[in-house]
Amino acid sequence: MFGDIARFLLNTIFTLFGAALLLRAWLQFVRVPAYNPVTHAVQQVTNWIVLPLRRVIPGLRGIDWASIVAALVAAIVYVLLMFWLGGIDLVSQLPMLVIVAVLTVVKWALNLLFWLTILMALLSWLNPRSPAMPVLFELTAPFLNPLRRILPQMGGLDLSPILLFVIVQVLLMVITRAVVSLTLFGI
Repeated sequence: MFGDIARFLLNTIFTLFGAALLLRAWLQFVRVPAYNPVTHAVQQVTNWIVLPLRRVIPGLRGIDWASIVAALVAAIVYVLLMFWLGGIDLVSQLPMLVIVAVLTVVKWALNLLFWLTILMALLSWLNPRSPAMPVLFELTAPFLNPLRRILPQMGGLDLSPILLFVIVQVLLMVITRAVVSLTLFGI
């Protein structure tokens, strides 16, 4: 029972922190202003790891590589802790560690996209003039706009978020299956 609680807490903490690191890179990529409250909050949570990494890893072509590397480092630590809690020999699984860590970062990114899309859909119904809507629109537009082009209009009802949910869930299932086949337990 203690192992299940520890895995749950590690999963929650690392998923939220990894998502914050990826959101930081994503916010910079879509050029959300630094004075935006969302950007400011994400920076406050992640500055302690990203700023030192920026001295070594510069951004390139609008991509905040320091935040992405920080997310990968967080994923490696997370996977190491999960292996340790699972009683898996870390030395024998070292090559697998990097693959599972990369899959974990992809999983965090997909979960982030899922939750941002849900938040955008809810706010569009409840409070479309919310100050968070422009930021959410900028973050989700690269994924929803291609789907909007292929889906027919249904009397003003935007079905692209539903299709995106289905696609993200299928991808999450594939990633989870891959991680389970590599580690014999889920991450």
